[in-house]
Amino acid sequence: MQGLIIKSTGSWYQVQTDSGEKIDCRIKGIFRTKGITTTNPLAVGDVVDFDMEPEQETGVITNLHPRKNYIIRKSINLSKQGQIIAANLDQALLVVTLASPRTSLGFIDRFLVTAEAYDIPAKLIFNKLDLFSDEGLEILAGYKAIYEKIGYPCYEVSALEGTNIEQVKELLKDKVTLFSGHSGVGKSSLINALLPDLDLRTNQVSDWSDKGMHTTTFAEMFELPQGGFIIDTPGIRELGVIDIEKKELSHFFPEMRALMNQCRFYNCRHINEPGCAVLEAVENGEIELSRYDSYLSIYHGNDTRG
Repeated sequence: MQGLIIKSTGSWYQVQTDSGEKIDCRIKGIFRTKGITTTNPLAVGDVVDFDMEPEQETGVITNLHPRKNYIIRKSINLSKQGQIIAANLDQALLVVTLASPRTSLGFIDRFLVTAEAYDIPAKLIFNKLDLFSDEGLEILAGYKAIYEKIGYPCYEVSALEGTNIEQVKELLKDKVTLFSGHSGVGKSSLINALLPDLDLRTNQVSDWSDKGMHTTTFAEMFELPQGGFIIDTPGIRELGVIDIEKKELSHFFPEMRALMNQCRFYNCRHINEPGCAVLEAVENGEIELSRYDSYLSIYHGNDTRG
């Protein structure tokens, strides 16, 4: 039998068949994915084959179908290993806030680099519009200008008040979409606004740290009435970039990628080389300093700060 993994709790996977039946499945023995060293061999979004267990209502997964793509992060406990967040995505939406808890530009950039590296189109959703002061709206305009200039669509919403929710619904139609972001950015509230029948659990931001408290503890996939799926993921405190070689890093910054052929040296690192078109663009203000700072931070391995 064949199905789609729609929920993962670590040791068990919920698999949905073409007919809509949901079967709890496990992996039997050692299950390896070729060429990928990760803490989890399977992820939400994977297409798998499985057999029903004799005289049981549960199944055993026997085969993983080839993935179109996947998105990965450093495992929290095993820094040299990765954790696959989800597979076979059409797009990724990063939910960010400028208010309680504020999402840093560095975090946004690390997510976008990861999405670029795994060939997943990414968009930014700025939530909690209802909390913005006039000054906050100016900062928001500045953030949007940075990312729209380099080709990342940005949307302003308020999950609490329902502002621009219809815009987001249109983005999701007939696509498999990953929702990601820090804990506390209102990801679950936004998904509840999109799918009111779900009633996902939400928590307040913790006062003592101004960081969100985790409400989603495992990835889960939900079918949309208008067609498509959304994948809700645990809130990310930190996001470490993994499996990207230093010499390839600039390929995943679109504004740098556009200039690489203009550098004097073909193996330019864009750090202190003479005749570097990227450094010249930074000096001229054509490349945002915050983006270049993120490049240096990831290049030098300082890439897990939240």
